[in-house]
Amino acid sequence: MSKSYKDNMPITAKKFMEEFRRYEKGSVSRRHFMGVTGLGTAAAVLGSAMPSMMPKSAKAGSLGDRLIFSTWPNYHNPVNVENFTNDTGVNIQINAFGSNEEMLAKLQAGATGWDVFVPTNYTISNYVDLDLIQELDLSRIPNHDPSSQNPMFADPATVNGKVYAVLKNWGTTGIVYNSKNLKNGPTSWKDFFDLTMGEGSGHTIVHDYQLTTIGAALCANGHSFNSVDAGELEMAEKLLIESKPHLFAITSDYQPGMRSGDAWMSICWNGDGLQLNKDLPEMKYTLASDGGEIWSDFYCIPKDAPHVDAAYAFINYLLDPKVQVLEFESHGYATGDTRVEALLPAETADNEILFPAAKLMNGLEFGAANTLTDPIRAEVIARFKSA
Repeated sequence: MSKSYKDNMPITAKKFMEEFRRYEKGSVSRRHFMGVTGLGTAAAVLGSAMPSMMPKSAKAGSLGDRLIFSTWPNYHNPVNVENFTNDTGVNIQINAFGSNEEMLAKLQAGATGWDVFVPTNYTISNYVDLDLIQELDLSRIPNHDPSSQNPMFADPATVNGKVYAVLKNWGTTGIVYNSKNLKNGPTSWKDFFDLTMGEGSGHTIVHDYQLTTIGAALCANGHSFNSVDAGELEMAEKLLIESKPHLFAITSDYQPGMRSGDAWMSICWNGDGLQLNKDLPEMKYTLASDGGEIWSDFYCIPKDAPHVDAAYAFINYLLDPKVQVLEFESHGYATGDTRVEALLPAETADNEILFPAAKLMNGLEFGAANTLTDPIRAEVIARFKSA
């Protein structure tokens, strides 16, 4: 018989096996199992003798007690983060950022302490050129299956034949609006800015993010979302500055403003649009007929990550298809992973926020690498914010 750590009383073999089966099924955490059965200090010995008793993320050995994760707002299921901590003892500190430029600036400044972060497709080649991220050892991420992923979204992870990232999610950038307040909702970026300076004055949010905010203004003027042409950017800046007195806020964390009713319309990523529509059906998400963005996000490990073992374990955990389903249920972004899609309800495939009609997707562009560091775009967004 074994003794319970809690009360130092022996437990029966039957009780031990009941707890073991609960642990195997994931009904209880490793910490609970070790405490109830009194295994405690014998964990390492039993783990080597009975590997199936140890969570996958913990088999590699000690992972430390801390990991810093930098990502976007409203983009993770807190239950998954809690479960990872319960299983491994690794506490997760989450930093939320509103733009890829902000992430790049932090990494270039050095000493971030980040272990894992979530950049967008167009930035990865820049990070490689700047020697800011590690080439990944895919043998340490067994839950990563390249054959199950859509190359349209996954390919930016590979630069010069080396893999520096693994796919997290993909989505679109469009418009969310409150149909109770805006009876004739926008169908284009031109509509978006016209409504901002008209019926919706004082109730519009734009991102604190040059790619999407400048991109929206470029599209409203009939130009490419990714333009770095000085004349076209000058026109976009003029539109943004004209609209600024009519804005409610400039922020990439726009859900609170939309939910409170203070904001009626915002530049929006489709997962946020899905979350808002699910909770408040009057919130409508639409792609603009005059262009916009299609994107994919990735997990990366910075070059100077202090907790590399924990980083690999965390990424591997998050790529488990069942964990990804829980992520989707929380944030509403598609994965591009056929293993995950097979586990989702059949009606998910018919959701137009997740999977828009092809004719609406035709005008979308993936972000271009040169927009991240283009000096003119940087000046435009700075002048807009300070105007």
